[in-house]
Amino acid sequence: MTAQREWFEKDYYALLGVPQSAADKEISRAYKKLAKQYHPDANPGNADAEERFKEISAAYDVLGDAAKRAEYDEVRRMVASGVGPGGLGGFGPGGGGGRNFRFEGDLGGLGDIFSNLFSGGAPGGRRGRRGASGPQRGQDLETELHLSFDDAVTGVTSTVRFRADATCSTCAGSGAAPGSMPETCPECHGSGSVAVDQGPFSFSQVCTTCGGRGQVIPKPCPTCRGRGVEVRAREVKVRIPAGVADGQRIRVKGRGAAGANGGPPGDLYVVVHVRGHRVFGRSGNDLTLRLPVTFAEAALGADVKVPTLDGQVTVRIAPGTPSGKVLRVRGRGVPADEKSAAGDLLVTVDVQVPVHLNGDQRAAIEHVAEVLAEDPRAALLTEVHDRRKSDGHNSE
Repeated sequence: MTAQREWFEKDYYALLGVPQSAADKEISRAYKKLAKQYHPDANPGNADAEERFKEISAAYDVLGDAAKRAEYDEVRRMVASGVGPGGLGGFGPGGGGGRNFRFEGDLGGLGDIFSNLFSGGAPGGRRGRRGASGPQRGQDLETELHLSFDDAVTGVTSTVRFRADATCSTCAGSGAAPGSMPETCPECHGSGSVAVDQGPFSFSQVCTTCGGRGQVIPKPCPTCRGRGVEVRAREVKVRIPAGVADGQRIRVKGRGAAGANGGPPGDLYVVVHVRGHRVFGRSGNDLTLRLPVTFAEAALGADVKVPTLDGQVTVRIAPGTPSGKVLRVRGRGVPADEKSAAGDLLVTVDVQVPVHLNGDQRAAIEHVAEVLAEDPRAALLTEVHDRRKSDGHNSE
């Protein structure tokens, strides 16, 4: 189990504005909308928006992971039923309707969770150095990147720019001013928590003197004010693979927000937006193209030049090719990668009808019409006439 004390105090569903029964896609959509609204890049210098963004990210880190979400729901359910700290069912006198709780038997792992959270995981309620003062992983971040159609198809290395938490450049993350060092907290003696007795139970709470870090900083760093991290502009190079689709998220490991207390950084997720192309469309790994041909080329057949993303190819138009017919040019779509084969170029024939004719052209077409005297609609008209006649006979 990976339950955190924050799980008892915050309703992650309310933070994301979704019901507890929300599907995974609904949770993801809500997170993306809120993350975009409160992202530091969209709210420079707004501390409230920055804090809101962190809360949203923390909520999605749990609800966006099926295993964590199941643990979170179970913990919240047990607490609401009376097993938990004061305010959510409480221990000791007045807590849980006057009942006394003991963690016995199999509670699906919750006994260990509550034991660690409220008794400090050690005799006498003392918590070891692995408690609140331990390393904490940085938040995952998300930013956007706009690409041309060609770069999305062939792949490119680009740079994304954004503002986010990073290790303080002045104190290198220690939080202490240059020439000084953090000191062991005199209240919790470095454990990050203090024991509180409540009836038959003893549980630990975050030390208010050091905020759970286990250390105090007599001379805080002037740049980060003791946090060890600062918000600053960052640039990260990201390799975009060939064939990336519009809206796809690319994960850049370890390039998210800085961790706390020596913890590892989070990851950076780059959402790719692909601009359209004036000539080509895309369907999966296939490229699409509408190819204009003349009436003569469609009727008599011809070899015509067709553009691709890397040059031209010759395509054979067979005699009598109708408008709308799709021709396939193998291997001229999105290049192959480790997960999929190269796509094809799908060419849709578009027979062009002349609009403005001079005298000679009109005469030539009239001559063709005389030579091709057959009526292409004759069979259609005959079919409709015969069907009406048959229906009329059946109705008598």
